[in-house]
Amino acid sequence: MTGLAWRSRLPGLRFLAVGLALGAASWFVLIGLLLCVALVVTLPLLPHVARVARELAAFERRRVGRFLGTPVPAPPEPPTWDLATVLTDPAVRRDLTWLLFQATGGLLAGAVAVGAPAGAAQNAVIAAVGPFVPGVTTTLDAPVTSWGGAVVALATALGYGAAGWLLVPPLAGWCARVGVARLAPPEPTLVERLAEVTATRADALEAHGNELRRIERSLHDGTQNRLVAVVMHLGMAERALRRDPGAVLPMLLTAQNAASDALAELRDVVRGIHPPVLADRGLTGAVASLVAHCAIPCSYDERPVPRLPAAVEAAAYFVVAEALTNAVKHSGATRITVRLGLDGGLLRVEVVDDGRGGADEALGTGLLGIRHRVAAFDGVTEVDSPAGGPTALRAAIPTGV
Repeated sequence: MTGLAWRSRLPGLRFLAVGLALGAASWFVLIGLLLCVALVVTLPLLPHVARVARELAAFERRRVGRFLGTPVPAPPEPPTWDLATVLTDPAVRRDLTWLLFQATGGLLAGAVAVGAPAGAAQNAVIAAVGPFVPGVTTTLDAPVTSWGGAVVALATALGYGAAGWLLVPPLAGWCARVGVARLAPPEPTLVERLAEVTATRADALEAHGNELRRIERSLHDGTQNRLVAVVMHLGMAERALRRDPGAVLPMLLTAQNAASDALAELRDVVRGIHPPVLADRGLTGAVASLVAHCAIPCSYDERPVPRLPAAVEAAAYFVVAEALTNAVKHSGATRITVRLGLDGGLLRVEVVDDGRGGADEALGTGLLGIRHRVAAFDGVTEVDSPAGGPTALRAAIPTGV
């Protein structure tokens, strides 16, 4: 077997070897859960042990996602970790079933993966030194007292190697698939998905209607009035031109200023539809511009994002812009952090401030508009804003690419 062929087995071998360590850790967590339930005095510790299980499960999701090349969706984080959450959250039950599998099947598969090359190496060494060292036996307890015994030891080593060669890839694939089945959130039923699509469509229509009304108000209350003023001043200039040509210049200058104001407001309206900075600098550059001009000290965890569909970029841009505006107006924060990055097929946006917290969508702070705009793309918005702060707004927008 060539070295290249063996290297093709290494990812599966590493996957199962790490699974062996996870299996051992799963046993400790399971014992901790059992002790918390069996001893009433330790029952308050159950949520803490459940959080450790959630961290192990999150590590396994990332590991399986890398191995299979397909991200494994993570369940939403519960608002609080208490006994009620541990006893009622379906994600906690999925974590428990994965722990049981990893502590048994994952542990055994890892032992096979690690034991096969270890047994091959050990028996190869025994075959080389056995005839010269009295009392040496193979891992199958066959004595090696002669060259014939060394041949048996060498055959045993080859058997271990063949077992590893044949078993590691299917075992790794099996463990990964079982991990996905245990840890991935269940697929919504057709009825649930239809209800979700219906609600998303309603949100999209509402967001579209709000945007149209905003544009209409901007054009009616601002730009239209400016253009009417331009026409009025030009009419006055025309009449003055017949009576007093010297009085025309101030009127023309006033009309010019009104036209300039109307042009500026038109630019603002267009910028509200699709900011030109997105076309010029891309999403990361546009968000960097928002961060640089924020009235509160703001840091930007910049992760390069390739060009995405214009609608997706615009949605993410407005999420950041609205979140920064809310933080400046309402939070009393002294520091804001903006994060932006791709996670599989999701564009993740996060804006965190150290303000007073207590953000409420019902108070008209723009959070509901953000939620509707993201929902129009079948995305998810989470707002974590306990009283006293900090406030974290997270949005996940499918990119469709």
